[in-house]
This record gives sequence, C-alpha cells and structure tokens, in this order.
Amino acid sequence: MMESIYLTALMVGLLGGIHCLGMCGGVVGSLTFNLKPEVQLSWWRMFPYQLSYNAGRLTSYVLIGSLFGFLGNSLISLTSFLPLQQTLQIIAGLFMIVLGLYLGGWWNGIVAVERLGQGVWKRLAPLTKKMMPVQNFYQAWLYGLVWGWLPCGLVYSMLIMALSAGGGLEGGLVMLAFGLGTLPNLLLMGSFAFFFTKLARTLWVRRLAGFLVIVMGGVQLYWSTTLQLS
Repeated sequence: MMESIYLTALMVGLLGGIHCLGMCGGVVGSLTFNLKPEVQLSWWRMFPYQLSYNAGRLTSYVLIGSLFGFLGNSLISLTSFLPLQQTLQIIAGLFMIVLGLYLGGWWNGIVAVERLGQGVWKRLAPLTKKMMPVQNFYQAWLYGLVWGWLPCGLVYSMLIMALSAGGGLEGGLVMLAFGLGTLPNLLLMGSFAFFFTKLARTLWVRRLAGFLVIVMGGVQLYWSTTLQLS
C-alpha cells in the first residue's frame, strides 16, 4: 500500500506539472533572467543553477512533508479512532479530485485553499529579493528553499497525503516523490520558458491532466474505502 502512495504522489507531481508551469512560470522566468548574461547564454552553465533552485524547493517539500507525516502519526497514536489513517487517505483522494477539476478548468475551488498560505508567503517573499542576482549554486539553493513555500493547492493536496502516510519518514518520502514528479516540467521550463508557458495554457493539455488526476483521486478513494470496509 505504501509503495502505491509514493507512485501516486510521483504521478500527481508529473501530471500537476501543468499547474506548476502556469503558477511558477513567472518565478522560473525571473530565476533564469536574473542569472549572469554569460550563464543565460549557455544551457550547460545554466542547468546546474536550475538543479540548485529545484533542490532547494524539494528540500522544503521534504521538511514540511516529514512534519505533516509526524503530526499525522502522532494524532493516530493518540486517538482510539482506528480508521483515522484511512479517513485521512479519503480526504487526500477528495483533494486530488478537486485538484483535477482545477487543472482541467472545470472548478476553481482549490484556489480558496491556496489563500491559506498567503500569510506565510508574504513574510518569506521579501527574502528572495535579497538573493538577487544569484551568484552561486548555494544562493540558488537558498532561493529554492524559499520558493518551496509558495502557496500552491497542488502542494497542499499532497500534504494531506503526507499526513496520512504513517510517519515522518513516510511523509517526507511522499513529498519527495511528488517533488521529483514536478521536476521534469520545471527544469525544462527553466530552459525553454516561453514554449512551456504556452503549452501549459493549452486547454486540451490542461483537461487531459485534470482528468487523469481525477481518475487517480477516484482510485485513492476506492483503496481507502475498501480498507475501511475490510
């Protein structure tokens, strides 16, 4: 069962990358265009910076995922309500369906969830201005560490899954798998920003990704409800 959670997180990250391209397009473009001109003109010199940015982002995901996994496991340990973990997994499945509806452009309800993180982001965002222009890989990693806290319904959906994962290590691995799923889209966008921004806004691409995430959410619900009934 745990392996399926990691695979689901990876696939949601990959499919949800359409959302990442739209939401993080401005961030990725800013990161790219604030590098030294000689770095921007060389893909081989720019790519390590893109890796550093995303390594920082994934570090934030793993840390917060571990925290959520630990909190979820502690809550399960303290309660006599045995199906709590399955209940959290059902909630994660519902979030995935809502996320799929958002990706496909059918319903924007998850935007309300994204607003929950605005307060934290307003306090962290000014730190990024102090890091510009990026001069080295360590500075790029630090920028990515802050970037990982950008309010995102996709991330919040996966944090619900991390909450139900069963422990701090498992929660961190869920968010690592999710982050790795988002990596190809954002790395490619860092190098081909304009093309991938246009792709992310193509209706059929968004709807296909949204439909597949809804299917995965339905599978997650099926597994969770089956466990509760068994």
